[in-house]
Amino acid sequence: MLIGATLPATNLHFFQARRASFRCNGSPLNPSAVRAAANSVNTQTVKTEMTKKHLSNLEKLLQNQSRKTQLLDSQGVHRESSNGLKEENKGRNLLEGLSLSRIWPEHKVAEEMSPRHLNRLKKLLSSNNIEYSPRNSLGSRWKEYHGSNDWLGLIDPLNENLRRELVRYGEFIQAAYHCFHSSPATCAEEGLLGPRNVALPDKSYKVTKSLYATSSIGLPKWVDDVAPDLGWMTQRSSWIGYVAVCDDRSEIQRMGRRDIVIALRGTATCLEWGENFRDLLVQTPAETETESVEGQAKVECGFLSLFQTAGVNVPSLAESVVNEVQRLIEQYKGESLSITVTGHSLGAALALLVADEVSTCAPDAPPVAVFSFGGPRVGNRSFADRLNSKNVKVLRIVNSQDVITRVPGMFVSEELDKKLRESGFVSGLLNVLDKSMPWAYAHVGTELRVDTRMSPFLKPNADVACCHDLEAYLHLVDGYLASNCPFRANAKRSLAKLLNEQRSNIKRLYTCKGKGLNLNLEREHSFSRPSCLPSPSS
Repeated sequence: MLIGATLPATNLHFFQARRASFRCNGSPLNPSAVRAAANSVNTQTVKTEMTKKHLSNLEKLLQNQSRKTQLLDSQGVHRESSNGLKEENKGRNLLEGLSLSRIWPEHKVAEEMSPRHLNRLKKLLSSNNIEYSPRNSLGSRWKEYHGSNDWLGLIDPLNENLRRELVRYGEFIQAAYHCFHSSPATCAEEGLLGPRNVALPDKSYKVTKSLYATSSIGLPKWVDDVAPDLGWMTQRSSWIGYVAVCDDRSEIQRMGRRDIVIALRGTATCLEWGENFRDLLVQTPAETETESVEGQAKVECGFLSLFQTAGVNVPSLAESVVNEVQRLIEQYKGESLSITVTGHSLGAALALLVADEVSTCAPDAPPVAVFSFGGPRVGNRSFADRLNSKNVKVLRIVNSQDVITRVPGMFVSEELDKKLRESGFVSGLLNVLDKSMPWAYAHVGTELRVDTRMSPFLKPNADVACCHDLEAYLHLVDGYLASNCPFRANAKRSLAKLLNEQRSNIKRLYTCKGKGLNLNLEREHSFSRPSCLPSPSS
């Protein structure tokens, strides 16, 4: 057994010297042994002195870090539960910080958290202490948060009001996921019934319309013969989202207008996956003569199919959303209105098609904004130009580790594409390719880029599913300060759902400590676990 593995570092030099002298005592009848013993003692003395010096340097470093921590504590970033607790753990924390594993690699030092961090983790995991970021009055500035100036000055650093709005709209998408998974099958009378009962996170909104997406393709008959129990997984028409409108006077006053929300979930059925892989660009009808001359807008074949195809018992997504928005505009005529389209994954792609359609569905249509999470590319550059000409504002929330945001199309980053287009010859070549190549995709709007590696809770090598997960996106947005800043220390969003769904991607330190907090997450957070296959955010 190593002495350094069991004894305090402060007495290490004493015991190492004793042990060295014990080993090196030679016989006086053997002079060579005496010389060897003397050399051994000198060597051990040098090692001991180096160890003492190394520990002394580490102690000085930790003292400096301790002073910095105390300064942060005085500023309110971290607070101790009591002064007595701080004094009790002062000496122990100093030894814990000596990182003995660097001096003796064979000694595995367990990671520890101070009591204040344990209390914070317990608070983030407890459903009884859920906190929310500030929900301030937007007043006359609501148009800025809705993208009137393309969110100039609000992204980096991220404005706290915009952060709260982004998380709120993301939770509308989560409500769509949960509603679908509670009843994924589409019955024959679905289109004749009223809107589904959606458990909205914001009670100031009410659902006015259910939305359905229908695939234009079908599975071969032999699939039903081989696997007759697939059920809803092979249905052509599926519930994909809803239209809701703010119906609370105090919330309307806080937001500065009455908001119409269109929330769309991501891929869930087999046929929706099939449509995702139909990635060739197809033309959309030209809306102006200029567009037909300069280059017609094109979008992905599969996305357009889900948007325009009508089912046997339900209308197409395009028809449903336009009719409902027209009805609500007429119903609240004379009021200040806004249309917010939000979606994740496939829903983010369909959100752009919906925004393109509703922006011109009425003579004086309200301002339209899109908040998309983990969205793929949807159309070519002419489609992006068409949305810009209609004054549709798009804010794309993108995780740097999410591969879905880089498909379909050629694997060229947006930054590189922009630089290439600024040069004369290459720009002309790319314009030619835009008109001729079937995979010449381009992103739309303003980008807010988050990063899984910035989270103190998620593993830096989190898997593909975690990097695309909607709850992970909301966690990263809630902790985002700026592109050059670490994860914010006072992030409010609960970790319970993230830990419940992405346990394998949470750092082991936190999963172990979560168990030690005696929190029964399955019981305390009664998240529904449907029998159907989960989507990225179920």
